[in-house]
Amino acid sequence: LNQYVPVSVLDTELTPEAIAAFKCVVVTDIPQQQKLEISETAHQNNVYFISTETRGLFGYTFNDFGKDFVVVDPTGEEPLSGMVANIEQAEEGVVMCLDETRHGLEDGQFVTFSEVQGMTELNDCEPRKVKVIGPYTFSIGDTRGLSAYTRGGLFKQVKMPVVLNFKSFKSALEEPEYFYSDFSKFDRPAQLHVGFQALHAFAAANNGRMPRPGNDDDATEVIRLANQINDAWSQKTELDDKLLKQLAYQATGDLSPMVAVFGGLVAQEVLKACTGKFSPINNFMYFDALECLPIGFEPKEADLAPVGSRYDGQIAVFGREFQEKLSNYREFLVGSGAIGCEMLKNWAMMGIASGENGVIHVTDMDTIEKSNLNRQFLFRPADVGKLKSDTAAEAVAKMNPDIAGKIVTHQDRVGLETEVVYNDEFYESIDGVTNALDNVVARKYMDQRCVFYRKPLLESGTLGTKGNTQVVIPHLTESYSASQDPAEKQIPICTLKNFPHAIEHTIQWARDLFEGLFTQPAESVNAYLSTPDYIDKAFATVGDSVKIETLNKIRSFLVTDKPMAFADCVAWARKNFEELYNNAPQQLLFNFPADAVTSSGQPFWSPPKRVPTAVTFDPASDLHIDFIMAAANLHAFNYGLKGSRDRDQIKQLAAAVTVPKFVPKSGVKIQVNENEDPGAGVESDADGLSALVASMPDPAEFAGVRLAPADFEKDDDSNFHIDFITAASNLRASNYGIEPEDRFRTKQIAGKIIPAIATTTSLVTGLVCLELYKLIGSVSRDGQTVRKVDDYKNGFINLALPFFGFSEPIPPVKTKCNDSEFTEWDSFDYDHDITLQELIDDFEKTHKLELTMVSSGVSMLYASFYSKKKLESRLPMKVSELVKSVTGKDVPAHTKWVMLDVCCEDAEGEDVEVPAIHVNVRN
Repeated sequence: LNQYVPVSVLDTELTPEAIAAFKCVVVTDIPQQQKLEISETAHQNNVYFISTETRGLFGYTFNDFGKDFVVVDPTGEEPLSGMVANIEQAEEGVVMCLDETRHGLEDGQFVTFSEVQGMTELNDCEPRKVKVIGPYTFSIGDTRGLSAYTRGGLFKQVKMPVVLNFKSFKSALEEPEYFYSDFSKFDRPAQLHVGFQALHAFAAANNGRMPRPGNDDDATEVIRLANQINDAWSQKTELDDKLLKQLAYQATGDLSPMVAVFGGLVAQEVLKACTGKFSPINNFMYFDALECLPIGFEPKEADLAPVGSRYDGQIAVFGREFQEKLSNYREFLVGSGAIGCEMLKNWAMMGIASGENGVIHVTDMDTIEKSNLNRQFLFRPADVGKLKSDTAAEAVAKMNPDIAGKIVTHQDRVGLETEVVYNDEFYESIDGVTNALDNVVARKYMDQRCVFYRKPLLESGTLGTKGNTQVVIPHLTESYSASQDPAEKQIPICTLKNFPHAIEHTIQWARDLFEGLFTQPAESVNAYLSTPDYIDKAFATVGDSVKIETLNKIRSFLVTDKPMAFADCVAWARKNFEELYNNAPQQLLFNFPADAVTSSGQPFWSPPKRVPTAVTFDPASDLHIDFIMAAANLHAFNYGLKGSRDRDQIKQLAAAVTVPKFVPKSGVKIQVNENEDPGAGVESDADGLSALVASMPDPAEFAGVRLAPADFEKDDDSNFHIDFITAASNLRASNYGIEPEDRFRTKQIAGKIIPAIATTTSLVTGLVCLELYKLIGSVSRDGQTVRKVDDYKNGFINLALPFFGFSEPIPPVKTKCNDSEFTEWDSFDYDHDITLQELIDDFEKTHKLELTMVSSGVSMLYASFYSKKKLESRLPMKVSELVKSVTGKDVPAHTKWVMLDVCCEDAEGEDVEVPAIHVNVRN
């Protein structure tokens, strides 16, 4: 999996000396007595000890990281920061933040300060403890002895180390503390604590054998041992015989999803032990997923007995009949990236689609990149460049030959344009959908498809150590799209262009500058040279200012600033440096001097605005040369010229460039707030525009000439893309006194890289597969009992804190229509190609509603106010004919069901909301 991680087999005896050689020891499926011996040795030698095991749908993990274990970063979150508006001189000095953003701090956290004027003693002070007063205020203790605050300042959270002490495994068995994984099962941890000890006591008395699946005698003995242990325990708890019986029945059970959950969880705990980053579980965590058992399931020993197959560990929990259901399940996996790879691996181990009627469809249009290899573990270095879906399918077929030929791979993006592939017939052939997507647009589209075809959807996502799962069940839960996250806050244009105050602003500015210098001009030139009447066609609906700006760039790139050699590219980069980092700040300060005041008499340069300073080019500055080198090489790329990485040569060339002295201009308009026109700074001149158009070169003179636009690619370290953005951003930051950022962080922000780690991915996919068990076993054998919504779990986890939260899915919203109710899952279905008149009559007769409007997509098919002539022609038409008549196009051949949206009125003439109408136009 990773050639840089050395793995070896320890084939010597586990002596105290052997254990003491390690920093962390993890024990899994070994006898309890041996665990105790290893744990005592580890505790005495300050070796971190973790014990974990899974038994069917039950599992636990335990940590002992010894005494005085230091956690250097309890949460893993970026330190909070913000701008200060005021600081009081008081016994409890209150800090007031600017009211545009909440400070986000919590009681007990620590902050330090910088750029504070007046109360300068706070700048770079020792971290001060925070007491939160409100969303925009907090106190920092006694500030009476400090100078009076005047203005400005930034606060920044300081992460303070946390020291933890752990009990040994032996002590914790007697005096456990529990990390609760599911607060709806508050009584379970103590019972499972006793139950797992009873299992090991049973094994110790039976030569290491665990209770047999479904064996009542063995289960009775486990219950007896549990009561015996509980009676002697100082924290005696109330035991549930049914729970302990299930634990005994499942003692030999081995389920891939449970292994994925605990494997991901414990792997992260190992990383915590070795690095001190993130908060570890202190003592025991117990987890169970008994809701996964099939509805109406009454285990019989014969049905749970091993049959000599690779699925015996799963059969021991669910039985052979359920295994048959798993093998014939038909699922559509959308995406085969990080979550998709884990999902396919789990399904292969579970035997999903291994039967005669089973199938897995998987689609992913992407190819494998090197950066995928750290978490998409079905891929190897030799697979870089291959299609993800094909490679993932081949890999899991090797893991389980039973599913060879059962995975159908696709490379089509899900969306309107591929409904010819994923059509009615396709969705009718599958049992459900699992999303493994990385964007909300595709998630919402798949959600709409699942609602339309009434298919269950399993949804999940990760963000670093955070993860979530959601189960969407027809008629039982709301859809994915029913609730939405708040929109991501956008940076105002005026902040980006003129008043940045955070590194995120300068990075976004640099990212936009990359497009404006190396992508858009080259694309405009190519369009100008290849499109007849380009000026008339391209600028038909835009203002003069946009025309002037675009045409000036085209002329510049084709004529006035066209480079003939790399030296010309360096000169171009040097002139851009001057314009961006020297001239622009000077012009801004000319318009708004450092001592400028607003109409209300307040200083113009009040926070969050920061007064800029012009940067003078210095060939000896690495940052300055970084910008020149990246910009010159990218400009050379646009023209197909050979670039250079010779810094000394570039220094000499740049130093030799003569730039004219800048003189600020009067009358230049600069956007100050979000409500102003962002194009106000570009002068509009009809005569000047006409002259500019007349001066444009003749495209015929450039026959065969094309520029190469730079398409932003964050993962190629040799293409200068991230180098340019890093240098451009940090130069901009130096203009405004903002702390610069390194290349890695810049790449993360500019490339919008979502943090992804294998541990979270493993745990989240394990939770999703547990929900899949519930779906497949959601109806009893006789069909009379259906799983209730409270059996399903939406999950929210954060491995850094750690935090586990499970909630019951939200039922769909019900809307009343006359005497009946409907939800987003309902529709009026017509199994044949009905005429418009028949549809109107049926609504009148069946629902006592008058149809006033009928539409298909964006096309209006019927409205009650249409002319008599139009109505007479349309009413006799079948829906398929009506759609063709109005749109001019046949219903696509792959479409069986046409969806109609309708407006209705009741007998009193009131508007009534009703479900959509589905018409089978192929019948």
